[in-house]
Amino acid sequence: MRYLYLLSLLSFFSCYEASRNCNDYKTGTFRFDYVVNNEPKTGTFTRTDEHSINFYDGKTDSSKVKWINDCEFVLYKISPKSISEKDPIHMKILTTTDSSYTFEYSKASFNQGENKRKEKGVAIKID
Repeated sequence: MRYLYLLSLLSFFSCYEASRNCNDYKTGTFRFDYVVNNEPKTGTFTRTDEHSINFYDGKTDSSKVKWINDCEFVLYKISPKSISEKDPIHMKILTTTDSSYTFEYSKASFNQGENKRKEKGVAIKID
């Protein structure tokens, strides 16, 4: 009987899928928090169907947006200032709420032997 209860409980949790209303977050103005040298900071970005303009630390940074599907896109810097800035960034929306989304990002291409590091963040829609 315990096994039947455990099996039904596991099947209930395995059917749960996080909400992803990605179309609500394809465009707009967003806020995000980040840390540099243990100092918390806040930045904003505005995304259209084709561009993303980031505002952080008194700087402006623009990228072209190429959507892969409703929940994934790649950012290509328009004016990279270094070789590392030439690398495109793959973004994936993991979950959404009524006012924010959780995302995962990493370099879209890797050199042989390079660490395939992925990071997560939260963007809050402000407009």
